[in-house]
Amino acid sequence: MPGPDDEILDLTRRLLAAIAAADWPTYTALVSADVTCFEPEARGHLVEGLPFHEYYFRLAAGRPAAPAPAATTTLAAPHVRWLGTDAAVVSYVRLVQKLDDTGRPVTSAAEETRVWQRTAAGWRQVHFHRSVPG
Repeated sequence: MPGPDDEILDLTRRLLAAIAAADWPTYTALVSADVTCFEPEARGHLVEGLPFHEYYFRLAAGRPAAPAPAATTTLAAPHVRWLGTDAAVVSYVRLVQKLDDTGRPVTSAAEETRVWQRTAAGWRQVHFHRSVPG
């Protein structure tokens, strides 16, 4: 029987699938309009709101479809910590397997933490932090 951790992990997987597919409608359905984040693209700055992220979705949407096989995303060692009944933090390493420009398989890794909050409209991601091991 699925438990509360499974719900948060499912939401996280849906969010990552939306990112991989450049699916802006799904992304905005899962992310708070006032989301905050630290990520490599922000160059050390706290970013607030969706417009910063929309830029990257528009770039991805304008590219031709990736050749098969599509990228595969794995959440390595996910850990859910509950901050009450309406907030949870999930931490994991995101592994993405795909083909590079020469057709060779490559794997990238990112350390991620995502904060989910239950709102009147349902669960929304309200903050995330993504680091690339270096």
